[in-house]
Amino acid sequence: MIHLEDTITAMATPNGVGAISIIRISGNKAIDVADSIFKGKMHITDANTHTVHYGKVVDAQNNFIDDVLLTIFKAPNSYTGEDVIEVSCHGNPLIGQKIIDLLLEKDVRIAEPGEFTKRAFLNGKLDLAQAEAIIDLIRSKTEASFLSARSMLEGRFSKKANEIKEILTGLLMRLEAELDFSEDFSEAEGLSKEKFSEGIEKAGDAVKKLISTYDGGRVLKEGVKVIILGRPNAGKSSLLNILLKEERAIVTPVPGTTRDTIEEVVSIKGIPVRLMDTAGLRDTEDVVESIGVDRARKRAAEAGLIIFVADCSQRDFSEDLRMLNSINDRSVNKPGKKIIVVANKTDLVKNGNLEEIGKIFSGYPLVFVSALKEEGIPALEEKIHEEATGYYSGFFEADQGELVTSERHRDALVRALEGMDRLKSTAEQGMPAEFIAADLRWSLNRLGEITGEVTTEDILERIFSEFCIGK
Repeated sequence: MIHLEDTITAMATPNGVGAISIIRISGNKAIDVADSIFKGKMHITDANTHTVHYGKVVDAQNNFIDDVLLTIFKAPNSYTGEDVIEVSCHGNPLIGQKIIDLLLEKDVRIAEPGEFTKRAFLNGKLDLAQAEAIIDLIRSKTEASFLSARSMLEGRFSKKANEIKEILTGLLMRLEAELDFSEDFSEAEGLSKEKFSEGIEKAGDAVKKLISTYDGGRVLKEGVKVIILGRPNAGKSSLLNILLKEERAIVTPVPGTTRDTIEEVVSIKGIPVRLMDTAGLRDTEDVVESIGVDRARKRAAEAGLIIFVADCSQRDFSEDLRMLNSINDRSVNKPGKKIIVVANKTDLVKNGNLEEIGKIFSGYPLVFVSALKEEGIPALEEKIHEEATGYYSGFFEADQGELVTSERHRDALVRALEGMDRLKSTAEQGMPAEFIAADLRWSLNRLGEITGEVTTEDILERIFSEFCIGK
């Protein structure tokens, strides 16, 4: 449980030695407490907001601790909406801890994880979706995930959710107004069934569009595991090295060189990709190589995307197709793996033969490359992005404001849609208007969970516990 009456403090910069450290203080006693340990040209209690002051931090016996810069942010124009002080001292952890110890002697407590941002939310400085975007911004691994988090922090996703809420709120207000005069929905003159259905359909379509972006948004945020499979000497390691832009895997003409799984993380078209090179798939008597083959098959089951490399200079592809079918079990209860077939060594093949190879692998997304000459790599990177996210690489830059990256947001949208489906059924069955209004409120509350208008302490604790203490 949060206590807004407390004044809190924490280190806002990472632990360790650096040029500076920043200590943050927030609460109704922040300015008075900071003034009691700060000696400068003036008392900061008399200073204006958003000003920076040079001085010294001293203890109760007037012993010098450090030269500092002290920045004042007065309520409500601060990150938390409260009085906030930021003390910039030299980046020695010992100095920072001494200053925090002085503050703890002044009826100040250490902030809980994410408590500064939680106070910003509770004081109306940002909504819950924007608060979650802050942790995404801090953890973003690529330019695309950074831009997505930045867009959400600016409120574009919240705006879209609120637009859907406005549609439903308008319908609910008119429906409740009619309930004052009639209990029968069919007699509501101010809101025809047609207009009501149109409004629900419009809101439902907008929710469905948001839900459809989740798979791609999750990949953008969390990344995707991509495993490179294929027969020995097909060029898997060469392909890995090209995508990584470094010589990570050993490349030789000898089949079976790679015995174990090699993993590296790289950004491909803005998405974090964990690339895994594996032992070539084949039956072998070599004990070590067979262990590598077994590991490759296990990793394939865990991967979000498989790159299957085939040597297109060979004449017989029956073994490649057999391996693909064994990997991609498209039985009734299994949707099948996302697989890109990479036909490598095009430098050894005539164009006419490439057309025949295209027909052989026509059931799969196919990219022709020459790892030796590094040809076809941009097309492969684009295909990786497309298969991993379901969108072309420029989509996220154009539509970041309508991108769902949070499982919590997706679940809220799914439940809101369920409520809308229920109320459509209720209306069609001629049920009393109170039942329809109840389903409308349900959907509105689920949308309200996204921005935090409807929330619980448990949800808040779960969200803000992921933050560092100083944020």
